[in-house]
Amino acid sequence: MAETRFQDLSPADRRDALEVAEQSCSYRALLLEKDIWVVAALGTLFEAPFAQDLTFKGGTSLSKVYGAIRRFSEDVDITYDIRAFAPDLVSGAGDEALPPSRSQEKCWTQTIRARLTKWVRDTACPSVVEGLAAAGFAAQVHPCKERLYIRYETLFDDSSFIHPQAMVEFGARSTGEPRLPQPVVCDAAACLPHLVFPKAHPTAMLAERTFWEKATAIHVFCRQKRHRGERLSRHWHDLVRLDEAGIVAKALADHPLALSVARHKSKFFSEKDACGVRINYKAAVSGELQLVPSGPAYGVLADDYARMLDSGMLLNESEPFDVLMDRCALIEARANRTDSAIETT
Repeated sequence: MAETRFQDLSPADRRDALEVAEQSCSYRALLLEKDIWVVAALGTLFEAPFAQDLTFKGGTSLSKVYGAIRRFSEDVDITYDIRAFAPDLVSGAGDEALPPSRSQEKCWTQTIRARLTKWVRDTACPSVVEGLAAAGFAAQVHPCKERLYIRYETLFDDSSFIHPQAMVEFGARSTGEPRLPQPVVCDAAACLPHLVFPKAHPTAMLAERTFWEKATAIHVFCRQKRHRGERLSRHWHDLVRLDEAGIVAKALADHPLALSVARHKSKFFSEKDACGVRINYKAAVSGELQLVPSGPAYGVLADDYARMLDSGMLLNESEPFDVLMDRCALIEARANRTDSAIETT
């Protein structure tokens, strides 16, 4: 008997199937629906002619590839290896492909952004449109600078927090390494074994590097004392889940990797703190990491966390915000131990 693809069902049958899956899965039906679109988009990208130069990274990779975080991650972060994307710029720049000066960094950034906007519009977008159509998915796909927006007709009532579109954000200012090929499946697949769901076979960034990228981004938020934090509290949640998965211990023990992230961010993501002083990423990964904000920024994150809980994006990982911050403070303390903050336990 031929297997039935989920996308070949009628809209009513697709809705009914996901409502059945909701009873045995931990996700709400509309989140299972969006997850299918995320995996379908990821699958088309990593079947494209340029797939060998792409790396899947970010929170969605932690969820879909490593199973390290247990929350719904709705967007896809992709890095196009800078060595393949801009070989003329990185010639002679070393293994990490970093610009030799601040003026070169600005030149590289401007050039890459312009090229990436054109590539997303002229190459990535048509490839995704063709791939989704060939797989039986009808969607409106449109490029906007370095992003692709894949808007679909939802089977359920819309939510103010969960939008019926998948967003793919591209970057091309790093190598994406270290990385490994990893399989990705839809969350609904295990609950509906009689149906065939999209799959993807991306090359994914190692979770240890993703930890350091998130930790340094959180450090910037704390030092800038930001008053806005919409959809940002998920990063603190991710750190705690990464710690539970044993990934934080591995990341803290790999100080060369931490320094590599610091060097990259110093070149391409230079930021200033609330007093206008340039943030020292090397210091952040070598004993001065801040993971818990103070002042109004703490309340801003608390409000955002409450909205995330209400949306159903978290599974059963719903500790109070203050507890979450206490656990991040413990990670901060471990990261800031002496001897270059190397983990020893």
